[in-house]
Amino acid sequence: MAATSSYWTAEVADGAVMAVMSPPRHYQLASLQQTTTKGEPLVRAGILIREAFKDCDVDDRTDPESPHRFLSSPKLHIEFKSIYLLALSRHLTVEWTMAFWFLGVVVLSFVEAAQGSSSGSRRHNNFLINESNITRLCHEKTILTVNGQFPGPTIYARRGDVVLVNVYNQGHTNITLHWHGVNQPRSPWWDGPEYITQCPIQPGNNFTYRIIFSEEEGTLWWHAHTAMDRATVHGAIIVRPRHGTAYPFTKPHREIPIILGEWWNDDVRKVMADALSTGSDFQPSDANTINGQPGDLLPCSSDNTFRVPVKHGETYMLRIINAALTNGFFFAIAGHRLTVVSSDASYTKPFTTDHIFIESGQTMTVLLKARRRGHSNAWYYMAARPLATNPAAVLDNSTATAVLEYIHSPPADHADFPTLPSINDSSAAAAYTARLRSLASKEHPADVPRSVDEHMLVTVAVNEISCAPNEAPCKGPHGNRFASSLNNISFEAPQRDILGAYYRSAIGGVAKTDFPDNPPLSFNFTADSLPPELALTARGTRVKFLAYGTVVEVVFQGTTILGGDSHPMHLHGFSFYVVGRGLGNFDRHHDPAKYNLVDPPYQNTVSVAKNGWAAIRFRAANPGVWFMHCHFERHMVWGMETVFIVKNGKRRGAKVMPPPPNMPKC
Repeated sequence: MAATSSYWTAEVADGAVMAVMSPPRHYQLASLQQTTTKGEPLVRAGILIREAFKDCDVDDRTDPESPHRFLSSPKLHIEFKSIYLLALSRHLTVEWTMAFWFLGVVVLSFVEAAQGSSSGSRRHNNFLINESNITRLCHEKTILTVNGQFPGPTIYARRGDVVLVNVYNQGHTNITLHWHGVNQPRSPWWDGPEYITQCPIQPGNNFTYRIIFSEEEGTLWWHAHTAMDRATVHGAIIVRPRHGTAYPFTKPHREIPIILGEWWNDDVRKVMADALSTGSDFQPSDANTINGQPGDLLPCSSDNTFRVPVKHGETYMLRIINAALTNGFFFAIAGHRLTVVSSDASYTKPFTTDHIFIESGQTMTVLLKARRRGHSNAWYYMAARPLATNPAAVLDNSTATAVLEYIHSPPADHADFPTLPSINDSSAAAAYTARLRSLASKEHPADVPRSVDEHMLVTVAVNEISCAPNEAPCKGPHGNRFASSLNNISFEAPQRDILGAYYRSAIGGVAKTDFPDNPPLSFNFTADSLPPELALTARGTRVKFLAYGTVVEVVFQGTTILGGDSHPMHLHGFSFYVVGRGLGNFDRHHDPAKYNLVDPPYQNTVSVAKNGWAAIRFRAANPGVWFMHCHFERHMVWGMETVFIVKNGKRRGAKVMPPPPNMPKC
């Protein structure tokens, strides 16, 4: 039986490979022309593939839509079932189980080949979501992890690659993953935000994400996009230049991910549930962390402080990621200056600084030249301190530390600590951010849109919302609930995904398509004192349509409602040019004249300063459903979010790809 199975599997393999990999008009089915009784299902399998190609009009195996049309062919679905029944009737169960398994592998291989980049390669990762016991700050608790790691595994790729991540949810809660800063051209199905582009992966189920690195090159990251799970479910993405190309600077000796984060002693889902049930602010974290460790300044932490061994004279690339849920950070290394070369996976004009400022969700790539300054036999602390912009908000003000230590050197007898701006020094953050400029070279040009089709002024505010009669009083301001909004709309997430509804032409069942281009009321947004009624907002699921190719300018306008705060605004599906920023109210008559349209930074997360504004521009040439939200977790949960739906263009390559067949169900 085993020999027979092998024989028939080989025949299916030969025929399937010939049928699938040949152009439709050149099918050669000689290897399928078996005249035996056992061969009849085999012949039909080969004919099936040929007819399915005709049925779905596959003219080009490199067309990324071809595999979707192929797999959705009605003939494919009907005939596979009939062929399998025929195999059963001939008592060929074992042989044909193996044969159809191999045929499926060949078809899927075709799908992947057709969908992959013509110049990149394909990489595979397995992510097992499970619970692990972790000890921090003298407390052990169970957290959600990927492959038992905290932070999670690093994904490595090159520009142009496609990476497949097979996610198996063996945890106890629903989960989705987001590939932060990856545009996912025409492929929002794999973007990840819960109930925006997909239903969550339920416990015991799995889903495979395709990550398409079309233009990205540099430091990105991935994280959970459900509840507060990204507190522990996150990791780095390192995208190197294509083979045959180089960095726009000398290749460093080594690259080191530095992930800034937060740690709660309590379960983060309980933290969120408590806040939402009472309407109160979220409990602050108990420690800030560097690569998952609080460092030497906090209890029970020094034994596991993250350490970076370096060799004198070498250059190291630090890929710095702010994975924190509530904080922007100042970051510095004692005795060393940092050369900034990239932000959000886009090269910048290099500049040297004593410290950086990095908002939640952002990445910065810096070069560190390992040359001692100060005490010759020291170890050098790297430190991250949060920026607090709203004195009324309760904040974890701890400083996370790690250690830079020289190898092949005498034992250190002294510690140097870096000088960091104070915790409320917003001007230092603004001064650093103002230095970011796109490289704008021949190899890495800045393609800044000069004209705009759609202008939007979007107020970003922390608000309050009235308690329901059976809830009062709540524990938010004035006995109400905390909320937040964009243009005074506090987004309410639906219970099924917006992308699926849009694709099925049923968007009206989950959202209204009237998100406004301007706030409902014009007032002095940054006044020292505002009437209390301006703090009230209302919930709604309102999204905005954009025509394909539209050039959009969004001005995010901060407000002083409930004291005001900074806001890292993140847009899925796009990077954008930050063409302008300032303090106070945006002046549409005068401020655009001061825009930088030559070399503005190209980012996916923009820091909107407290009581200030920031202007971004992007070309809506990526059809699909794309989330836009504040990257402070509590602000997003409270409703500081909306959705852009970019319509299909006219060309085949300007349309949303069909959904994969194994999308999670709600």
